[in-house]
Formats: sequence, structure tokens, C-alpha cells
Amino acid sequence: MRLAFWRAGKDKAVIERAVSKSKAEPKVAEAMLAEAAPKVEAKPAPAAPKQAPVESGDIDLHALGAVLARKRGWIIVPTVLALVASIAAVNLVTPRYKSEARILIDGRENVFLRPNSDRTEERQALDAEAVTSQVQLVLSRDLAREIIRKNKLAERPEFDPVLQGISPLKSLAAMVGIGRDPFSMTPEERVLDAYYERLQAYAVDKSRVIVIEFQSADPDLAARVANSIADGYLVLQQDARQEQAKNASQWYAGRIDELRRNVSEAEAKAEDFRSKSSLFVGTNNTTLSNQQMGEVNTQLNNARALKADAEAKARLIREMLQSGKPIEASEVLNSESIRGPSQQRVQLRAQLAEQSSTLLGNHPRIKELKAQLADLDNQIRDEAAKIARSLENDARFASGRVQELSASLEQLKKQATSTNGQDVQLRALEREAKAQRDLLETYLAKYREANTRETIDTAPTDGRIISRAMVSNTPAYPKKLPIVLIATIATLLLSSGVVVTGELLRQTAPRAVAVFAPVQAPVRQERVVQPFVEPIVAPVVEEPAPLQPELTADGDVSEFSEIERLADSLRAAGPAAKKVTVLGTASGEAITLSALTLARHLARDARVIVVDLAGSSLTIAAVSVDATAPGLAELMQGEASFAQIITRDKLSRLHLAMAGRPGFERSLLQSPRVTLAIDALLRAYDHVLLDAGSASDLPAELLTAHARAVVVPDASMTQDARTLMCEQLTAVGFSEVTMLSRPVQPSNALETPSVVAA
Repeated sequence: MRLAFWRAGKDKAVIERAVSKSKAEPKVAEAMLAEAAPKVEAKPAPAAPKQAPVESGDIDLHALGAVLARKRGWIIVPTVLALVASIAAVNLVTPRYKSEARILIDGRENVFLRPNSDRTEERQALDAEAVTSQVQLVLSRDLAREIIRKNKLAERPEFDPVLQGISPLKSLAAMVGIGRDPFSMTPEERVLDAYYERLQAYAVDKSRVIVIEFQSADPDLAARVANSIADGYLVLQQDARQEQAKNASQWYAGRIDELRRNVSEAEAKAEDFRSKSSLFVGTNNTTLSNQQMGEVNTQLNNARALKADAEAKARLIREMLQSGKPIEASEVLNSESIRGPSQQRVQLRAQLAEQSSTLLGNHPRIKELKAQLADLDNQIRDEAAKIARSLENDARFASGRVQELSASLEQLKKQATSTNGQDVQLRALEREAKAQRDLLETYLAKYREANTRETIDTAPTDGRIISRAMVSNTPAYPKKLPIVLIATIATLLLSSGVVVTGELLRQTAPRAVAVFAPVQAPVRQERVVQPFVEPIVAPVVEEPAPLQPELTADGDVSEFSEIERLADSLRAAGPAAKKVTVLGTASGEAITLSALTLARHLARDARVIVVDLAGSSLTIAAVSVDATAPGLAELMQGEASFAQIITRDKLSRLHLAMAGRPGFERSLLQSPRVTLAIDALLRAYDHVLLDAGSASDLPAELLTAHARAVVVPDASMTQDARTLMCEQLTAVGFSEVTMLSRPVQPSNALETPSVVAA
């Protein structure tokens, strides 16, 4: 919804401007620039030179420079004293010499000293946390006590101040609670405090090197203690490893004796149960019952094979005899009783063939030979029948053997079934005995390894010394040149800051205000003002006096009086009048001038900002201290921030926010982000005045949400049109609508303020 409902006004098109922008804008700019220059009606005279006016809130750097030059004694004297005192102090302090030793943490354990289970594994490199842990080991109190005892540090006054007496100053500080009372501490605590005060151990970045630094007034002692700490660290690691191996061997020794008893008891239980259950073990670690069952099963299979073989051979021979075919079975041919007749038969068949070549078939010789062959064939068949009968007898014998073995196997199976439960219990006892035996063997191996590592004189450590401490001839404390420079520069800056702070407080202190009014005097007579040391010329709007109602030539109340009453009502409304939208149909720059005038009245005792949403007037830019500053359009595009778009009014404490630089796109002011920007301003300011112009293309929610409307009408609008416009504005969402009687004229709005001197 757009606020363009008054375009169809009854009397005329109220949006048209009476004066074109091209002619009005230069005049307004000139008027505002003239207003920015305060007037002092005084005649030129050869008096004291004028002091340049200083804006409210600005700092006069020239005045500060002059004060520093004038009060240079307050700066130089403390600086010189600090220089002398620091030089004396660094020369009186007992110097300390520093020596350092370096240790490399590399895990130097010998592979042959590792347990058997770890020899095939690669040890991972130490991480940063492990190196830091080694640093804490270097700083441990156990090592510190050993180093103190070894080097007899408790006998030196440097580490135990009680040996040389306590100064009265330190005693007084301890009494008031500033320092610690050495007499309230044990000698060990005093020495440890001094020891740790002079010791520093740290790990070098991105490395596994530990640096040990120690300071002392005696350079030889500093080097000796640093080397002692490095050696003591390695010894501490060796002792820890040997102690670990010793504890392990002792623990394993106790466990081994117990495991030996457990193994003996478990094996005795297994053997006792085996003897009671008759579960004796034969060959191949099998029980006797299982072994017998296997042997019987093997014999049974052999008997079945013999039976089948004999039956098959006998059946084959019978079939040959019944068919009348020649007997060609191997059992028949290989028989001794068949071999002789077979040879005779061969000879007779040869003779028969020889005689058949000369004799006929009915010859007696031929018949004799044939009779002999038939007789031999009958003998062979009779022998074959005997062999078949013998094979059948063998088959019957094998069948009987099969039956006997089957019965034996069934009996053994029943016996094995009855002993399965006992066999399960026996195997459980054997497993328990074996587990105890394996555990005993493992513990024995680890015990031997731990015992070996315990007896090694030089157990490997995780570090080695790569750099031993050397005696230093250059003091490490105090650093004379840095201390002197820091003390001198700090005193210089502190004294300068005190002087500058006093001057700034003096400049910003409230002073009497003298108002200069115009004086008519001859040329030689002039208004002479005795200048203060630091004169400041500022517009009177910084501390404005209440405006008195002013009557026009027609006897009406002027627009300034009307706007001042409106400002008083807005102040009285408080938070309900935080957002004020100034819009209307007035021609020229009347709407912008009315908004500026109302805002300046409100800015006397509140934080006020005028936001230009019209974007068609140069008045805002003319009164701004930065006419080229960016505006809301640049804020929407992300090219500027809130701090950059907010400028100040030249003539008051009023803040300004322009619509944008020349040539910006009006569509950017219709973005929803503009509403968010206005809400942000409402949180920071007491009053936000929106210069909406004719509001012909602005979103209604931007102007009406929680806002009051101030309407600047055209001078020619009738009363009915004004009433109708107020009703329409109330209907679109304004909480309250105020209609001005007449627009503000440029000649009245841009009056030159009087000048005050503070």
C-alpha cells in the first residue's frame, strides 16, 4: 500500500511543487551555508587576533601542543629522574647468569630388551602431550629435592634469604600482607621457592627437545645445576624403569608359585577321574574303547569285502558252467587240478587237427581223439564246479564273520555311549589343567624377562642429553638497556598523559557564557571582547533559549511558535513519540525545512536524528558537516556502515542521515532492510524524524508503524481538504496526526544564530 491517496484531492494536485528544484536548491544551499557561519556584529579594529571557532566535541590540537610546550618541565624532570633511577637500580641489582642444557626425547629402548610380544611391533613417535609430560617430570619436586641436596643449595644465602638476614623493608611488607614472611616458611619451602624462581624448563616448538635453563649469581653454579638437572632426569627415568621391572618380577614370582600348585591340582584331578572312569588313553591319544571300536569296524569292513568277492566269483563260474562256455575264470585257470588236464586238452586238439588232415571223421583214430577231448572237458568242468563250491563256502564263512563283528561293534558302541558323559568331564578337567599350564609358562617367560631387565645396570631411557650447560660470562638478568628504556619511555608517556588529561578536562569544564549582541557604533568605536586563554565560538543552538511566540503581520502566530509547541508536546509524549514522520503537500523545501526546524527544537535536550527519505532536496546536505557522506542507499548496497551515513548538523547537536549520494536508485528505499535500519536508529535515539516528502512511493509500514505524523500542507489547501487528509492518514495507521497551519519559509528557518563565547 502506498501513501498516494491524496493525489485525487478535491481542490488540486497537492503533490506538484510550486517552485522547481533546479531553482530552489541553490538558494536553499546558500541560505544554509550562510546560517552555518555565526555572525558577530563588530567593527574591524586592530585588536587581538580572532580565535578560530572550535566545534562542540572537537579537540584543539594546537592548544594541546602549546600546553605541552609550556609545561615541558613537568614532563622532562620526571623523565630524567626515572632515567637516573633506572640506571642506578639496574647497576645495584645483583646480576644473574643463565646456563641451559638440552635433552632430546627419542625413545632409546633397545629392541633386545623389549618383551618377546613387542619385538615385532614398531614403536610410535612421542606426541606433543608426551613431551610436555616429560617437561613436568623435569619440574617435579622429587627431582628438585635431589638437586638441592646434591648441590647443597640450602647452604647458600642466595637460595635461603634467612641465612643473610631479612631487611626491615621486607619484614614490614610481610607484616602488612604484601609479601611472604620467610620465617613462617620451612627451610625446604624457602629453598624450593628460590629454586623454582630461577629454573625454567620448556619444550621447543615442533620438536622433541626439552630446554632446561637455570639462573644464579654464580655462573659456575648455574651451569652445574643445569647439568645436574639433566642427569638427574635421566637417572629418575632409569630408576623408574628398574623399579617397574622389580615390581613386575616380584608380582610374577608370587603368582608363579600359586600357578604351580594350581597346575598340579588340575592334572591330579584329571588323572584320578580317568582311572576311576577307565578312560585310559591308547595310541594316537585316543581312549581304549574308541580304539577297539575302530579296529572292529575295520575287520567288519574286510569281512564284508571277502564275502562279496567270494560270492561274485562263485556266481560267475556257475554261469559259465550252465552256459557251456569255456571256463576262463582266473581262479579256475590258476588251479593245480585244472592246469594238467588243460595242457593235455591242448595236445589232443593238436593231434586231432593233424589226423584230420589225412583221416576222415569216422576213422577210429579220429573218434578216439574226440572221446579223449570230451573226457578232458568233463574233468575241467568238474574241477570248476568244485572251485565254485569252495568259493560259496568262503562266502558263507565271511557272512558269519560279518555277523560276529557286527555284534561286537554294536556292543562297543553301547559301551562308548555309556562313557561319553565321563569323557566330557575328563576333557574339561584336561582343558583346565592345560590352561593353568599355559598361564604358568607365560608367567615364567615374563618373570625371566622382568628379572633380566631388573639386573641391567644402565636401563635405557626415553631421552638423551644433546647439549650440556656451559659457564656463561654474560649476565642474563637484569637487562639493563631494555629496563632503562622502558622506565624512561613509560615515565615520559605518563607525565605527558597527565598534562594532556588536565588540559582536556579544563577545556571541557563549564564556563560562564557571554552573549554578544549587535552594537551600532561609529567606525572607530567597536565592541571589544577580552579573549579568554582558550576562546571557543559556537552556535547558540548548543544551549538554545526558549523561543517566544512571534506574531506575523496578519496577527497570526508564526510557524516557529507552532513548531516549538509541537516539540514540547512530543517531549511530553516521551517514548510514544520516538518516531515522527514529516510529510505533506507543501511546495519547495517546506517539508524538509519543517523537519529540520522541529528536530533542532527537540535536539536541545534529547538525542535526535533526521532521516531523509525524500532524497529530492539539497537542504540536508547543505546543513551537514559532510555534504558528500553516503546515505541509506549505500547502506542498503553494503557500501557503507551506520557510522559512515550518520553526520552532524552544523548548527546544532542534531544528527542527519541522507537518502543517498546524487544519482542513487529510489527503489533501494523500498527495501525491507530500510525498516530494519529505522528500528536500529529507534533503539539509539530518543526521537527519529523521517523526512518523507510527499510519500508518493514509500511503503506504508515504513512510515506508519508506531509513528506520529506531522503534515506540512500547501498554503492553498482548504480546511476541508486538510481535515480529509488527517482522517485518511489516521486510517492508514498513524497513531496521531498533527497538521501545521502553514509551512516553514526558508527565510525564517535559516536565520543566522547569535554567537556565544564560552
